[in-house]
Amino acid sequence: MSATAGPVWGRSEQQDFRSRVRGTLLGAAVGDALGAPVDALSAEEIRTAHGPEGVTDLLPSHGRRGAITHLTQLTLFTVDGLIRAQVRRDTGAWHPPTDLHRAYLRWAATQRDWGPDERRAEDGWLAREEWLYARREPTRALLLGLGDTTMGTLDAPKNPADAGPEAVPRSAPFGLLVGWEPQLVAQLAVECAAQTHGHPAACLTAGAYALVVHALARGDSLDGAVQRALALMAARPGHEPVTDALQRALGTVRQGLPTPVRVEELAGADRRAPGALAAAVYCALVAEAVRHGLRLAVGHGAASAAVGALTGGLLGALHGETALPPAWLAELEGRPTILELADDFAMEMTQGPALHGPAGASPGWLARYPRAV
Repeated sequence: MSATAGPVWGRSEQQDFRSRVRGTLLGAAVGDALGAPVDALSAEEIRTAHGPEGVTDLLPSHGRRGAITHLTQLTLFTVDGLIRAQVRRDTGAWHPPTDLHRAYLRWAATQRDWGPDERRAEDGWLAREEWLYARREPTRALLLGLGDTTMGTLDAPKNPADAGPEAVPRSAPFGLLVGWEPQLVAQLAVECAAQTHGHPAACLTAGAYALVVHALARGDSLDGAVQRALALMAARPGHEPVTDALQRALGTVRQGLPTPVRVEELAGADRRAPGALAAAVYCALVAEAVRHGLRLAVGHGAASAAVGALTGGLLGALHGETALPPAWLAELEGRPTILELADDFAMEMTQGPALHGPAGASPGWLARYPRAV
């Protein structure tokens, strides 16, 4: 797997890209935090508990408002793994799925250990963030998939029968590889999804989501981004559950005013990955504003955290960080870490040769993102 040569970055292009990176990561985290407290409730239970308008604000979860779940934790480690892959490329080693797997194993350690192990110099800075050591209801597929050091591959995937949506939100950062060709972005997302969710529907949904984010990060409209993803996914064997779900999302937009019932019908009661993506695409397409789209994404009673995270990632990539509701950002758990990581990713993607390359390397950067052997 190889990437194409990156774009030529002017100052305004760098600023726009950084805003979209921040928007994607913060938007996904806000959607996750908004949906997590009602993730196990039905639509009727949500309306009974929170009124006919459903979820209108952040709710307490895990002892605080604005708490994120394993979905955001793993998304952050995806970003960490992508930066590490770029840094390690200087050594002549270039296999991003391996670097992502190592990053996901660092996340798995946060679910077992009491706190950071300062003796592991190769961990880098993200794995030393103590707040990430909170266990936020990771699914069995995640814990089993990353329960040993064997990496799941497309030929030998982990949990081959699991089509849950958990691998999809963490695939948003793949879409931020704007210097890559779309087919390579999709392939990396598919391969990395197989490390925990080996069912083709889950893997291909991760690839489709990465493609939509990729087109948005390059400046496309949301409808245009979905159409690009449909065209590229149609060439992949077994694409029908994913492309059919996206087509249903587009068709539902034309059926009238958005309602939680429409979202729930798209998401499906089985909590499978294609339905979660369809619901998120629909919510993003019909959103009057980011707040409206996110409220719609979590008020339906079907995988609210995942659909919220997916919707937030789409709207953040489309509009950038300044479109996100500031009152929700103010209470978002881990916001300083998310911003720091987003800016590091943007800097690596636009200024990587100045941080590590033939002319020399920044010791501080290599301490943050060590080159694994």
